[in-house]
Amino acid sequence: MVQDFKMINFHKHIYLIGEQLRNPSLSSIYKELKNCENLSIDELRVLQLQRLKELVNFTYAHSDFYKRKMDKIGLKPNDIKTLKDISKIPILTKQDLLQYNLEIHTTKKYAFKKLFKANTSGTTGDALSFYKDEYADSFNRASIARGYSWYNVKPWDFSGYFWGFNFNFFQKIKTRFFDYLVNRFRLFSYKEKDLIFFVKKIKKAKYIEGYSSMIFQTAKLINNKVLPKPKSIKMVKGTSEKIYHSYQDEVKKAFGSKMISEYGAAETGIIAFECSAGNMHINMEGVIIEQADDEIIVTNLIMKSFPILRYKLGDYIVLEHSNYKCSCGLNHPVIKEVTGRVGKNVYGYKNIYPSLYFYYIFKNLDKNKQLKLTYQIIQKERGKLDFNISEKLSKSEKKILSNEIIKYFGNDVEFNINDDADLFKDKNQKLKSFISYVK
Repeated sequence: MVQDFKMINFHKHIYLIGEQLRNPSLSSIYKELKNCENLSIDELRVLQLQRLKELVNFTYAHSDFYKRKMDKIGLKPNDIKTLKDISKIPILTKQDLLQYNLEIHTTKKYAFKKLFKANTSGTTGDALSFYKDEYADSFNRASIARGYSWYNVKPWDFSGYFWGFNFNFFQKIKTRFFDYLVNRFRLFSYKEKDLIFFVKKIKKAKYIEGYSSMIFQTAKLINNKVLPKPKSIKMVKGTSEKIYHSYQDEVKKAFGSKMISEYGAAETGIIAFECSAGNMHINMEGVIIEQADDEIIVTNLIMKSFPILRYKLGDYIVLEHSNYKCSCGLNHPVIKEVTGRVGKNVYGYKNIYPSLYFYYIFKNLDKNKQLKLTYQIIQKERGKLDFNISEKLSKSEKKILSNEIIKYFGNDVEFNINDDADLFKDKNQKLKSFISYVK
């Protein structure tokens, strides 16, 4: 026990030293965010408006891209007087970020003390690189730490980590060393023997995080093989992938708590974090969220080196109604669900359908038939779909699924249902719910 306490102290001190060197603003931002938990919704909106005005003024002065855009429509920074005035600012797209990358940056005209290069994964073929100022990076990390605090978890607590593992030998050594410093054990291979070793290593972990599909697979392995269950887990956080409802029973059984969600992107920062009552609260201190035809539009209020104003992130969302009151006590509005990706089309023989249909098919099965399924749909040619289902289905369950598919696609699509199927993952072990090879 004394040895454990000494190790906790060691990793805490390492973390705090690293924080001061890399993110000197983090501590003060974290305290501010914790204080904001007591603010009313009106007070939070006042804070948002203040930060929006400051951001628009800065951006107009230092970003060639935004100055040109605003001048073109005759918009001046002083025209932003209320939060509703944000709608006067032109919409930003991923194509804008790629095509006008240098012009969007403010780093030519403003000398930031410290910058970090950030990259998006580019899984759809449009990888993005940009520079993030230290305050924005610290704010994002502080937002995550605040979310952890809702589960009584500290960033330096021992954790298990599921992520991509395309590392060469020397990168693995370097990564293992840094993981040791931050008190984290990472899984480098998803072979069964390595998963079993991983489970043994995290028996004293306080939290686990990473790809939701791999957390689920590990939970299944623990339950099926009756492996010793980690007894100290306070938080299980899934990121980067869809968290299927079908995951939760296995995860609860293996780790003692459900899998919670952290929602965000590299360019937007943390958008929402799930509280202990099960609701994803919008990180109002850092972002403004709008909706257009159910599509999320995000303004990052903090990042000034690469300003993100009214950005179409590419997700469909459902917002909880405005007068909803969460039992956790936070007044921050709630994102009820992230329902799917924008721009993915399903091609029938005659018609084109949104991939959002898949979300509703499986939501209906869960809600109306108590049938929770883990799924991946693949389209290789027009008019044909493969529904790959991880679970083993009975004849009646297949019939229920077939009827639901027909409700949405009629006779315009032929489909196969493959149950007890292995779901395809990309080179980084990331699971997508819909994959299309149709040009």
